[in-house]
Amino acid sequence: MKRNMGNTDRIIRLVLAVLILIYAYIQSSWLALGCSLFTFYEASASWCVLYQLMGKNTCPLSKK
Repeated sequence: MKRNMGNTDRIIRLVLAVLILIYAYIQSSWLALGCSLFTFYEASASWCVLYQLMGKNTCPLSKK
């Protein structure tokens, strides 16, 4: 998997994952827990499946 998310997107997804995790705990929702874990994975891997399908890339280019 090639990285396709920049730092801003990663931070937003991390905050969103924490909020979904809190919601999952309060509501005892397994579905929300799964969504939260997947969002944590996306943030940690810097990879988004939707970005890949759309061909979008917000990861800054590396300068060599």
